[in-house]
Amino acid sequence: MRHTGRMQPIILDLYAAQAATGIRPGTLRQWLRRGKLTHHGHDKAGRALVDLNELPATLASAKAA
Repeated sequence: MRHTGRMQPIILDLYAAQAATGIRPGTLRQWLRRGKLTHHGHDKAGRALVDLNELPATLASAKAA
């Protein structure tokens, strides 16, 4: 496998992302609507999916604003 310098995405639903980061699903939904996070589709239950690797940078920019 070739190394591209990019991290592999870790795709999680909003509740798993909350468990990993402590960021509430409602906050993540707002960030998705505002375009601060990339939407990666929905799981079988209809929950939005996000990349765990995007959350630290998004959180840092939200705190700076």
